Amino acid sequence: MKVRVGMGYDVHALVEGRELWLGGVRLEHDRGLLGHSDADVLIHAVCDALLGAAGLRDIGFHFPDTDPAYEGADSKRLLRETARLVRQAGYEVGNVDATVCAQRPRLKDRIPDMQRAMAQTMGIPESDVSVKATTTEHLGFTGREEGISACAVALLTRE
Repeated sequence: MKVRVGMGYDVHALVEGRELWLGGVRLEHDRGLLGHSDADVLIHAVCDALLGAAGLRDIGFHFPDTDPAYEGADSKRLLRETARLVRQAGYEVGNVDATVCAQRPRLKDRIPDMQRAMAQTMGIPESDVSVKATTTEHLGFTGREEGISACAVALLTRE
């Protein structure tokens, strides 16, 4: 069995007048993430991890922010297409492990919803998606609540 690992990282600024989407779940918050799509930083990091593991470049290559087709797009659509590309390349998703860095909002109660949404979108068992959340103890841009970042690793397998 061939095994490949990829990692992804993404950052988006928090701004007023936008909804906050993380892991395919809408969260109640006074600000949302700025981006061409819905700016779901968690899904974007997962997409990059999956694409990297399969050797398929990155999310910006496949879903450029210059393409009007992706303006305001639901990032679950990008994740679904990413999983399709990975399978088309001959791989299956083994598991995904991701961390969201945000001072606020508190995410622990919504993590199961995020895991469920992403697992369903990728067509894998919920137990194969791990999401963790952390603050940066008020340090840096996340600590100042200027933005949210996420990192992810993905394991792909091929028989």
